[in-house]
Amino acid sequence: MEESAASVPSGEQQPRTQGFARFARPVLIAASVVAVVCIALLVIIFLLDTFNATVYSVGGNNISDDTQEARDIRGLYDGARAGSIFFLVTAVLAAAAAGWVLVRGRSQGDGGADGGEDVGFDDLGR
Repeated sequence: MEESAASVPSGEQQPRTQGFARFARPVLIAASVVAVVCIALLVIIFLLDTFNATVYSVGGNNISDDTQEARDIRGLYDGARAGSIFFLVTAVLAAAAAGWVLVRGRSQGDGGADGGEDVGFDDLGR
């Protein structure tokens, strides 16, 4: 049977993270990905709105007019914009909470998690 570098001697217990701390890193990663996707979606929506307004204005019309066609063009991406903003805010809040949990867990001290022995640079070469 092979031993891996992560194996623990039989007499020692690995420290287990308790509560929300074990989910904090995956939540932070997932929330960051969702936030980046939402920002990209908002940029795409902005570009599409600009393009639609430009194409509509070519014929001499104004996108700010109170016509049904102008209202339809202005409201074309309202649902996607609102959903993207909602998920962006949710992702930022989840990432902030996960970061706080990670920082709190680090500051509470896992001092003995690495064995507790301080080894200098010269000792590493021996």
